Amino acid sequence: MSDHSIVRDPKGYWADLTGAERGVVGFIVVLFALLFWGLLSGGLGPAYFMYLVGLVGMYMLLSFGLNVQWGYTGLINFSVAAFFGLGAYGTALLTANSSPLTGGLDPFFGIIPVPLVGLVVGLLLAAVLAVVIGIPTLKLRADYLAIASLGLAEVVRLIIKNQDGWTNGSRGLLGIPGFFDGWPVLDTFPQTMPGLRFAELQIGIPGVWSTRILGFTLGQSFWQSTLNVALVVAFVAATYVVLRRVHQSPWGRVLRTIRSDEDLAEALGKDTYSYKMQAFVLGSVIMALAGVFFAHLNLFVGPGSLDPINTFYVWIAVILGGTGSNRGAMFGGFVIIAIQEGTRFLGSALPQTLPVDLPSVLGVINSTYGTVVDNFASTRLLAVGIIIILVMRYRPEGVLPPQRELIWPESAKAADVTGGAVTGSAVDDSPGPDDEQARAHDGVDATVDDADATDSASDDADATDSASDDADHGGKSDE
Repeated sequence: MSDHSIVRDPKGYWADLTGAERGVVGFIVVLFALLFWGLLSGGLGPAYFMYLVGLVGMYMLLSFGLNVQWGYTGLINFSVAAFFGLGAYGTALLTANSSPLTGGLDPFFGIIPVPLVGLVVGLLLAAVLAVVIGIPTLKLRADYLAIASLGLAEVVRLIIKNQDGWTNGSRGLLGIPGFFDGWPVLDTFPQTMPGLRFAELQIGIPGVWSTRILGFTLGQSFWQSTLNVALVVAFVAATYVVLRRVHQSPWGRVLRTIRSDEDLAEALGKDTYSYKMQAFVLGSVIMALAGVFFAHLNLFVGPGSLDPINTFYVWIAVILGGTGSNRGAMFGGFVIIAIQEGTRFLGSALPQTLPVDLPSVLGVINSTYGTVVDNFASTRLLAVGIIIILVMRYRPEGVLPPQRELIWPESAKAADVTGGAVTGSAVDDSPGPDDEQARAHDGVDATVDDADATDSASDDADATDSASDDADHGGKSDE
């Protein structure tokens, strides 16, 4: 943990970062610079830019939820999409004009906005289902829990897809209002804000290169997107603060013990089933929170939002960022959206043919290159697979492992650890989550050794007492 402030001492703050942290900062800065250039050059609309920021926040929330379950507790949950869908459909069925259950509602008691009630309903649905499913499945471990959760995801998806009378079936739900519809002041905020027109400019080097920038208007859709971004930033910030506190609390330490060695936690007198249930419900509610936000961001939900691929995108985000790391979950969500959305436009930026002429014998290379460029958006899964392989090979603990997050700042200032998880670049050499089990067993072995030593000392004491008694009897006999 750094004792430097990024405001008061930016150089000291930067020097205290690990190599991985500096790489993450550089990656984010470069990507935002590219997005900003796309915004200036007109290749990226302002409202769409804000929409992408909202998607990043949504994936961060999903990664937070899975991180509580898998990163903290070791629960293999392949039903992320199911709880995400419950949150989305929970609020949509209450607020959408096309809802077959309500057809849209007026504010409750004339003052409570319907989307706010939809938020509560969506979270409650996820919590109830998590408890109902957790009762039989959390007694399972490893592969069995994974199979059960995968089956749950498919059951929820098929019910939503086929129950026309409840969910509108495969047609989905249209007419979902924005989250701030019906709120005082915020409801009319996009309409009251002025449209800002930026005149088009031409820049470049005369006779060499020139391009046009700006030439767009920040209108009503931009201000509506700004409200959505403010909402997801509030959700992400509140969730991060809560989870950071939880992670460093005694409750969080018990969860990490369960993840490392559940038998050890039980031997210490902990009710592991209860702790796993709490973590499963908390993670599921956070996933549902992401679903509620998505419904009011996209203004439409359908069964496609519950496809299994969305679950595995979240798993990739958590593994990439660092299992058990809240900062890693945020970074992983950022990277997933960069891959998903970046591949939509990267193909158009590449030349349609190779810049060099190849012999006719190598014509297959030209044709393959053209096919890849024309269908570049479909290569996102390939890019994701390559990233997983590289991370597992060279950085199995993730880009931002959780060691720094487990130390309180006050403790870090007083600690003097070399090669551990506290000081500066030494964090890179710190043991990953997979080493926790070995350390736990080492602790048990040490405890057993201490117990053996105590028993040995007790035996020696008994032998001494026995010898003393014999000496006393011998003295009496002589008398």
